[in-house]
Amino acid sequence: MAKISDVARHADVSPSTVSYVLSGKRSISEPTRRRVLEAVAALGYQPHAGARALASHRSNVIALVVPLRSGIYVPVLMQFAVSVVTTARRYDHDVLLLTQDEGVEGLQRVAASALVDAVIVMDVEWHDARLPVLRSLTLPAVLIGVPARRADLTCIDLDFEAAGKAAATHLGELGCRDVALIGAPPEVYRRGTGFAQRTQAGFERAARGCGLRPVTWPCDPAPATVRGTVRRLLEQRPHLDGLVVHNEPALGPLLDELRAAGRRAGEDLSVLALCPDELAEQAAPPLSSIAIPAEEIGGQAVALLMAKLRGEQVPGATLLPPRLTVRASSHPRHG
Repeated sequence: MAKISDVARHADVSPSTVSYVLSGKRSISEPTRRRVLEAVAALGYQPHAGARALASHRSNVIALVVPLRSGIYVPVLMQFAVSVVTTARRYDHDVLLLTQDEGVEGLQRVAASALVDAVIVMDVEWHDARLPVLRSLTLPAVLIGVPARRADLTCIDLDFEAAGKAAATHLGELGCRDVALIGAPPEVYRRGTGFAQRTQAGFERAARGCGLRPVTWPCDPAPATVRGTVRRLLEQRPHLDGLVVHNEPALGPLLDELRAAGRRAGEDLSVLALCPDELAEQAAPPLSSIAIPAEEIGGQAVALLMAKLRGEQVPGATLLPPRLTVRASSHPRHG
């Protein structure tokens, strides 16, 4: 493996000149700079990560706070995490994954450690206790999620309120009148998690605006609980003709219970899910859906963070518009 001294001999310069060319800390003449870079390429020299960090006064590491709390669907959460990690590598950054419920103390500890240059925070609550700390830190930060008060913060997420509205509007256009939202687990609503509250608000407001009868039922994803929830819902709403599901692990048992009750998704009942496309496509029948763009959101979160590290101005809030794909599970009502 080539060392900086090998590059210096190859380019006929001192090792310090090689260091200055690679770090950009001093102005070097263009012919000398070109010789050094050609030597780097010819020898396949890779600067040591620690040396790069010392030269730039940065660690080239970002922290990703991913609390694995109850009610969180881990497979989708990890889609966000994988997108953050792979995008960060394209910017020559590594990711420190914090999987505990870090809270205020965790953010303060990470900021004080000098281990990371910046932080991405997920599972953002409507009134998140971490926000005052994030505002006080010198570390650049991006939230995947949108709190109630977003001033001085950089946030990115799907526009869940618009997604709820789009779901209700779609059911109304199909001729549905009695509609329900099977939402996230109860503890997600109790924590005031932003995405769940915004979806419910958009769905119920738009449904009433379309003259529909909406109701929201939080639902634990345990299969037996899902089936019981569906049975009680159909007992209370025997004329239910439109169903929105914002609870990925509930989809399988929910569709099973509908079939057991003699309700046919896409025929006498329209069903729409907020979930990744692959889950919707694999269901039977394939579900009309509003996609959860985890890869896009994770990638854009990193891009925003890199722009902040460069000292650039970035938008306060970026809300991605919902994308609705109609499949076999939703169909216009007749009669």
